[in-house]
Amino acid sequence: MKKVTQILKNNSQLIIEDWERQVFELVKSSTSANRIALRDHVPNILNDIIGIMVEYDIINWNLEDPKIALIESNSIDHGRHRASSGSFSADEILHEYIIFHNVILRVLNINGVKDHNTYNILKCCVDKSMLKSMEAYTKSIEEMQSKLVATLAHDIRNPLSAARLGIEMLNTEDIDQDRSMRVKKMTMNSVNKALEMLEGLLDSITVKAGEGMMLTYAETDLYSDIETIYQEVSEIYSEEIILECLDKDLHGIYDAVAVRRMLENLITNAIKYGDKNTPITMKIEKDGDDYLLLSVHNHGNPIPQEKQKAIFDFLQYGKQTKKPKLKSWGIGLTLVKMVAEAHGGAVELTSEKNKGTEFKIRISSNANKPGKTRTKLNLV
Repeated sequence: MKKVTQILKNNSQLIIEDWERQVFELVKSSTSANRIALRDHVPNILNDIIGIMVEYDIINWNLEDPKIALIESNSIDHGRHRASSGSFSADEILHEYIIFHNVILRVLNINGVKDHNTYNILKCCVDKSMLKSMEAYTKSIEEMQSKLVATLAHDIRNPLSAARLGIEMLNTEDIDQDRSMRVKKMTMNSVNKALEMLEGLLDSITVKAGEGMMLTYAETDLYSDIETIYQEVSEIYSEEIILECLDKDLHGIYDAVAVRRMLENLITNAIKYGDKNTPITMKIEKDGDDYLLLSVHNHGNPIPQEKQKAIFDFLQYGKQTKKPKLKSWGIGLTLVKMVAEAHGGAVELTSEKNKGTEFKIRISSNANKPGKTRTKLNLV
């Protein structure tokens, strides 16, 4: 077996390059990946196979044989990477493994390897790696689907709560006609928004690899949406909320529903963790001709530095708050990051004891074309 492992070591670069060439030619989704992303953990998987062959001359056909457990970790990472890549399908992962196996077989044949045990070990290793990659890929897709559905279901509560409050207000006897009209408008807007989110919920049930929720971009003026958000949250919550938006012309190509949800999640987050005796400030301003800056600021206990990055991660959840009407913020902040990046922007967090906590989002007003598209979704 020493001769075989030496052959594989000497030809490892050739194996990876030949595999890469064939995958680019035969696997459609590979064309959207750069070389580093395509190779991913494949060189490590090859090294694992060599390591197993160094240790063992005979392996049972049973894939649960502990002798081949070394290959599991990199195989799992490979499956998760393919799920988050935004393109690879399950059959394409199987195809790239078949190519990988055949390339190694070809090298062994060229170098005169005829030992039956060598081919048995190789097949068991590749089969085990493929199995673990597919398990990780499938599990990752299920996690994406579950979290996205939970995100939408969580956010639907906000417009429904606003609509219920509006109905309760309309049932009071001391409401004047002007306020009655405003409340009716707010209630109708909230119901319409809830219906739009339900459509998004149905879209998320069909989430694909590496893809998040469906966004619908259109030419719109965000000012009216931002003003509606402000009116709704001011009615629902007892905390003081300040809106600073000097420019009333906020035209661009946006998914207005997604931007609204992004801001609502940030305001809800500020209410959960902010000092209830100090105001929450929502600030909107233009950043040149092509970008908007949207920020939400609150005072209160800062977010620890070591947790500031993790709270945006897709598979992270925040601790539950004691306020019964407000749930975990983990899902909401994932959505904030997703929507910001889908609009050609980014989210920035600063949180200090004496300055408070501020989430600042920079989005482009023309990064997208009108129409529907799915967001990209990173697992971590």
